[in-house]
Amino acid sequence: MAFDPPTPPGGVPAAVPAPASLPAPRPPLPAGARPPTQADISREIAALHASAAHHRETGNPAPDHPARDFTPYRSSASRHPRQPLVEIDGLADPEAVELSGPAFGVTDITDLDADLTRRHAGEPLGERITVTGRILDRTGRPVRRQLVEIWQANASGRYAHQRDQHPAPLDPNFTGVGRCLTDDDGRYEFTTIKPGAYPWRNHDNAWRPAHIHFSFFGSAFTQRLVTQMYFPGDPLFPYDPILASVTDPAARARLVAAYDHELSRPEQSLGYRWDVVLDGPSATWIEEGR
Repeated sequence: MAFDPPTPPGGVPAAVPAPASLPAPRPPLPAGARPPTQADISREIAALHASAAHHRETGNPAPDHPARDFTPYRSSASRHPRQPLVEIDGLADPEAVELSGPAFGVTDITDLDADLTRRHAGEPLGERITVTGRILDRTGRPVRRQLVEIWQANASGRYAHQRDQHPAPLDPNFTGVGRCLTDDDGRYEFTTIKPGAYPWRNHDNAWRPAHIHFSFFGSAFTQRLVTQMYFPGDPLFPYDPILASVTDPAARARLVAAYDHELSRPEQSLGYRWDVVLDGPSATWIEEGR
């Protein structure tokens, strides 16, 4: 989605997650100007959603993914591309071959990589959860042996990254990164800690809902897709311009996991199910338009 920067090329780093949801510094305001308030952002979101609804009702083609320049998402203005992508000629540029191979193979993934609660000597703080689902193509067929990466904040809403200076506590037993390969049914599964909400610098009193970043690698780096999974019933949904950049309500709902009591484990964790469709009319919206 037109969200936050994905992990660096090469996938999830070994020690710390990418600077997800850490926006670029807000540009200086003109003299005497005030930063936008939540009410300002909410009015802009409402106007853009109304325009998108009218667009759909009149039979115009719906966008496949959020706009990179979604106005209420202020901090994306200095980061999204403004020029068309440059096509690389693999024959003319020998180094282009580096774009065609994933950073990790089957032998690089271990069972511990999918359990973010077992990466350190002690137990992490917070609500332990299991997140699972299937990766499907537009016809409902499973996407097998797909590299799935996740990264997230800890239970206090802080990333283990030097750019995150939010004064919430760090957890020495939780780094917040994981990866796995889908099985023959296209299924992935992670054990982790439910992330906390956190403030960001998009506007005054801006808070991000709890979310987990997902990356789907494909068979080449240039096929990589990045999105975010949210948790049901979060009161911050109406206030978040990143989630609101998905202007189709049905598509927005597909980014929210479902609590599944059958996935909850006694004395261990609560269970959430989140399926992902990679393309087609029911596709899960991703970070950048195709």
